[in-house]
Amino acid sequence: MTRHLYSQFLTLQSVGIIVGLLLIATHAAALFMPDKTQSLLKRFPRWKEAGIAVLAIDFLWAFWLIGEIDLGEFHTWERPIKFILPVAFVLFVVFVDEFLAVRAAGIFLLLLACPVLDIAFLKDPESRLLLSALSYAWILVALFWVGMPYLMRDQVAWATRSPNRWRALAAGGLACALFFWGKGGTA
Repeated sequence: MTRHLYSQFLTLQSVGIIVGLLLIATHAAALFMPDKTQSLLKRFPRWKEAGIAVLAIDFLWAFWLIGEIDLGEFHTWERPIKFILPVAFVLFVVFVDEFLAVRAAGIFLLLLACPVLDIAFLKDPESRLLLSALSYAWILVALFWVGMPYLMRDQVAWATRSPNRWRALAAGGLACALFFWGKGGTA
């Protein structure tokens, strides 16, 4: 279990504030700087350097995690996994040219869902369900991005097809973030 790892330095309130601020910042950027945001999103799926950077974060996080969690009866696998992780990182960088950034982002979302779900587990305020629902949405999207990474390209193309659609999506996301987190969604 990883719950004890993340609860040492995270609380439900701090996670809620961080997630809320990130949602507000990203949707505000999408709404008020549409050209830059769309350009970045259109470039991201095939942006090899960004993929390597995100994959490096994934690798470091997974390497740290495997050393910290109690593997129980699988503790004998710790050393082989610590050997396989850097090898897998290098193999990914060398041989996965297609949509590396999307796959790395999917892995990042899978890793990110864990601390959010752990922190929200069995906490009192019902607002924790917002974080749980968001985490499960991340997991669902991440599984598709890792398995079928071209879907991110298609999702970006759909969202950027018309300026009105882009504004509606950005404004809707910003309104949801402000409404849920602004009314004390993590109190």
